[in-house]
Amino acid sequence: MTGATSRPLVSALVGGEAVGAIFSNEAELAALLQVEAALAAAEAQAGLIEADAASAIAETCDNFRPDWPGLAEGLAKDGVIVPELVRQLRATVGASHAAAVHKGATSQDIIDTALMLRLKHAAATFMNGLGTLAALLRQLKTRHGAVPLMAHTRMQRAVPFTVADKIDTWVAPLERQTAALDLMNSDLFVVQLGGPVGTRASFNGMGDAIARAMADMLGLGDAPCWHSQRDRIAVFASWLSVTSGIFGKIGQDIALMAQNEVGDVGIVGGGGSSAMPHKSNPVQAELLVALARLNAGLLGTLNQALVHENERSGAAWTLEWLVLPQMTVATAAGMEKAATLFEGLHFLPGEPDS
Repeated sequence: MTGATSRPLVSALVGGEAVGAIFSNEAELAALLQVEAALAAAEAQAGLIEADAASAIAETCDNFRPDWPGLAEGLAKDGVIVPELVRQLRATVGASHAAAVHKGATSQDIIDTALMLRLKHAAATFMNGLGTLAALLRQLKTRHGAVPLMAHTRMQRAVPFTVADKIDTWVAPLERQTAALDLMNSDLFVVQLGGPVGTRASFNGMGDAIARAMADMLGLGDAPCWHSQRDRIAVFASWLSVTSGIFGKIGQDIALMAQNEVGDVGIVGGGGSSAMPHKSNPVQAELLVALARLNAGLLGTLNQALVHENERSGAAWTLEWLVLPQMTVATAAGMEKAATLFEGLHFLPGEPDS
C-alpha cells in the first residue's frame, strides 16, 4: 500500500495488513503468472496453441523465479510490468514454445484479470468480516438492548429510546452492504481479454471461447473486453467508501457516547494520554472516523480514472494502481478496528432524561 499508512508505526495504528498483502509484489506476481498459465491453457483448449506448449508454460509459471531488479527496470521503462515479465517467461520456457507465451494478449488483459483475482479474495474477506461485525452487534443488543439512552438529533437531546434502537441503526447498513457485495460478485469480478485494442481480433476468431475458458479456470465471470470501461473498478471503490462511511458513523456515535459528560458507553482498552493519565481515549472509534473520511476523499480521486481516453489510458490506469489499494486496505483496517471496538464495548445504565 502506498501513502502514509505504509509507514511501519502508522501501520501499527491503522492495520489492514492481511488484506493489504494482496497488493504485495509477491501476490501480484503470483496472480499474473496464474493468468498467463490460464491464458495458455485456454488457448490450447481452443486450438490456438499446442497442448505441449501450454503444459510447458504452466510448468514455467508454477516454478518461475523472477529477476526482480529486471522487473523493476521494465516497469520503470514500460510503465507496466508485463512486457518484461513476458520476456523472462519466454526465456525460461525455451525457444520451442516462446511464441506461445502471452499469445494474442496485451498487458492490460493480464494485469486487470490478475487484479480481479485479488479483489475477489478481498471481497470474500469483507463478506466474512461484515458477518462477524453484525453478529457482534447483535450480541451487544441481546446483552444491553433494554438499557435506556437519550436520543440526540442535531446534537441536541431529543427523546428517550434504548440501546436496541441505537444498534439497529448500525446493523441495518452493514446488512445492506453485505447484500450489495453479494449481488455485485458475479458482474464485478470478471476476466479481461481483448488483445491490443479490445476487439479480440488477435485470437483468430477464438477470443470469446478463450475468455470463457479462462473465466472458468480462474473462477471469475465471463464478460466482453472492458479495457477502457472502468465502471467496475469505480463501483467496487464506491462500495469500499460507503462501507468505510458506515464504520465511521458508528465510530462517531461511540466517540460521542463515550464523552465523560454523556457516559453512555465504556470501552475496554481505551487509549491513554501522556499528560492526563485519567483519560481513556476512544482510539478505535476515532480511527473509524478517520478511515471513513480518507476513503470518502480517495473515492473522488479514483473516479477520475473513469475518464479513460480512447482504447487505453496510461494515466487513468496508473491512477487506479495508486488509489485502489489504499481504499481497499483502509476498508479492511476499519473492519478490524470495528471488531475490536465492538468486542470491548459496554453500555452504561443511566437515566436518559436526567
